[in-house]
Formats: sequence, structure tokens, C-alpha cells
Amino acid sequence: MTENTTTSFHPLLTRHADAETCVDPSSTMRLLGEAGDADGGFTSYRSTFAEGAVGAPAHFHTRATELFFVLDGALRVLVGEEVTVLRKGDFLAVPPHTPHAFAAAPGHAADVLFVFDHAMDRFAYLRLLGRVMRGEADPKEIAESAERFDNHYVESAAWRAALDAS
Repeated sequence: MTENTTTSFHPLLTRHADAETCVDPSSTMRLLGEAGDADGGFTSYRSTFAEGAVGAPAHFHTRATELFFVLDGALRVLVGEEVTVLRKGDFLAVPPHTPHAFAAAPGHAADVLFVFDHAMDRFAYLRLLGRVMRGEADPKEIAESAERFDNHYVESAAWRAALDAS
């Protein structure tokens, strides 16, 4: 028996050579695919973090689940109030409303595939983030875009302690 389903997007193929690349001082992001909308679809990109890269501060999403798959190296992550290290082959799913953060683990670089289960024009957010990190845009633009990109920053004593210990 086959089930009829509808999706909010068509099949999408991005060739490695055609993927847009965003570079900031500590990472390279290869934008793989974004399709659909906030009610369905996905966003996927691959980030390569240099050793010592800061990654993302503590934040949460209200609508999207964020998936992490470590392709190589090691990634330090905060999930809720727990800090752990993901290594090559490890997978993590962070549900909505869960504070999380990530950075290259001390002494390691990291190559990570990210997938979000809702398309939120996240590629525009990644481009903005790169411009801010390169000093080409005002950091206030990130705070002002929280609702648009479903990216809400929070304070985390556990994450701050982990960073300070490095």
C-alpha cells in the first residue's frame, strides 16, 4: 500500500562545486540546501571549525529541531545545562526550546553537518553572521533578527564555565 503525501518543497540536489561558501574568521560554512518554509522543509549546511573556533553561543529555537552529525574532529556542545564532546560519527538532535551551544573541542578542529527540520531562511542568517564576524555588519542586526530566524540567545553559566576552563 502506498501513502500519498504532499511536501512543501521539490527534490533538491546541490553539487559540492555549486554550494555557496560562507567564511568567517574561525569557520567555513558550505550551504547545502534549504527548501520549504517554517511549516515544513529543512535547512542543511556543513561547517568546518578551526581549532579554537568559538562556534555559537548559548541559544534556542522555538520551532526547529537542530540535528548535528560530526563528520570529523570533535565538537564541544552544551545541551540544557550539560556540556559534552561529540566525536567523529556522533549524532545529536536538539529539540525546540532547549538551550544549546557549540564550539570546536579544545585541541581539535571539527567538521559538522547541521540540519534543521524547518526552513527559516537560515542561509540569510548565516550570511549575516559571517558579515558581523568579519566586521562588515553591526552585531545589533543579529539581536534584531531573533524572531525572523528563530534564533534566541540566552545566558548559560555552564557554557561560560566550560569556555573559561579552556
